Amino acid sequence: MTGHTSRTASPLSPPPLSPGPVETGALRYPAGSLVILTGLPGAGKSTLLRRLYGLDGSETAPVVAGGVTVIDSMQSRLRWAGSLGWAPKPARTAVVFATHLWRIRRGLAAGPVIAHNRGCGPVVLRLFALLARRRGVAFHLLLLDATPEAALAGQRARDRVVAPRTFSYHRRRWEALLARARAGTAAPAAGAVVIDRRAADLLGGMDGMDGMDGMDGMDGPAGQGGRGGIVFDGVPASPAGRARPSTINR
Repeated sequence: MTGHTSRTASPLSPPPLSPGPVETGALRYPAGSLVILTGLPGAGKSTLLRRLYGLDGSETAPVVAGGVTVIDSMQSRLRWAGSLGWAPKPARTAVVFATHLWRIRRGLAAGPVIAHNRGCGPVVLRLFALLARRRGVAFHLLLLDATPEAALAGQRARDRVVAPRTFSYHRRRWEALLARARAGTAAPAAGAVVIDRRAADLLGGMDGMDGMDGMDGMDGPAGQGGRGGIVFDGVPASPAGRARPSTINR
């Protein structure tokens, strides 16, 4: 793929689509790509990964499913939970983020990576682009668009409400990134796809949901009653629920 592309998927448009051949209800990416799933805190990013790859949210290390390394930032937070209580919050945040970046770097050495990250500022995006460039692979953004009200409802549903000042900060960064993506400017990523909640439902077969509360309240593997997902060239689709904790990235 050359240049920068950005696409916005709506519930009434054809299946959301990607920088490559389109499959029904799927996003297709080149082999070895780094895909960063981002959005407001509470938008449903972790829930989407759980649906697609069979995670349960208790993992402390990345998960490998069918050759794809799945990395949620919560994995790094849980890895250090209880170990850094003595440190000030900025220091804890820095350690967790450094662990997250290191795990993404290690994952790219083995193959394609899809990683959750709620930070979407320019510096963070350039770091992801650098990691991908050093491995000679493409860096793509997958933006999960939820309204601030829906994101706040998601935070309350998971009982992890972000401080108002922090949420406002993330919202400003998110809205700037979203505007650029919709205008067709994905840099420093090779491409960006914007999906709303209903389009996200198509990816994982997450049917029967009505807004954020439905997404955060349902359990069970992705693919029940649906098809599609996130597909990387050269990597066979992995049945949902058969993910296994990674051993190389611990």
